[in-house]
Amino acid sequence: MEQFSALLSSANLQWVLIGSLLLGFASGVIGSFVLLKKQSLISDAMAHAALPGVCIVYILFQTKTVPYLLTGAAITSLIATQSIQTIVKWSRIKTDAAIGITLSVFFGLGIVLLTYIQQNATGNQAGLDSFIFGQAASLVKGDVQLIAAGALCLIILTALFFKEFKISIFDPQFAKGLGLPVTFFNAVLLFLVVAVVVIGIQMVGVVLIAALLITPPISARYWTDQLGWMTMLAGIFGAISGVSGAVLSTAIQNLPTGPIIVLSASVIFLFSLLFGTKKGLLLKGGRNA
Repeated sequence: MEQFSALLSSANLQWVLIGSLLLGFASGVIGSFVLLKKQSLISDAMAHAALPGVCIVYILFQTKTVPYLLTGAAITSLIATQSIQTIVKWSRIKTDAAIGITLSVFFGLGIVLLTYIQQNATGNQAGLDSFIFGQAASLVKGDVQLIAAGALCLIILTALFFKEFKISIFDPQFAKGLGLPVTFFNAVLLFLVVAVVVIGIQMVGVVLIAALLITPPISARYWTDQLGWMTMLAGIFGAISGVSGAVLSTAIQNLPTGPIIVLSASVIFLFSLLFGTKKGLLLKGGRNA
């Protein structure tokens, strides 16, 4: 307990907690809209496609400066998204298959590039592999400040466009009738998803960041049918998952952050699945009895 208290008093861990809390909240809120648009798997493809961007930037510039690496991640994530849309538009391949193909190709490329970097004797690649599963303990104050500031901006943007997102998702024809640029707001939502993926891969990792976008909203769905409450609950569930994962991965050496965050989110989901007041299994069982 004394060691844990001393750990919590660390200024760096305090920044990590703030960053993980804001990242988890932003992921849950934005993931609610993605879930309702039935585009959750696209966020998974974006996350996996971020890895080759990180590797390519490192190979080209031999730098581990975070803004450069995240810029590369954003570019390849957007390319992957556009690839999915192009495949669906110009072929008979369905969306789920296009997502699977794109995800596999980009993530496979990322693993190949990461292996090349690790085998390059002249490369100082230490820390790059943390982008796969995330590692809160490896983050410095500047990295966490970037994550926290980015997550806070995304939360503010989502709050500003909440009404427009709601109308565009549930009734796009009505939104067009009101004069709302539905295509623009779809693009804004896509930007928010890419941004969450990009700023979150350092902490959660490219493999599991999508779970932070998907699991909290699904959990919230078992407690309410109202979008406002759903996004708030999803944000809270995401924040709890992020904080618990960051604390445990920092306290226990070499424990990757991403899997712990996802396990925390999964525990919340199982609890919601059983005890949710709207669609929980126990409540349904009681009604049927």
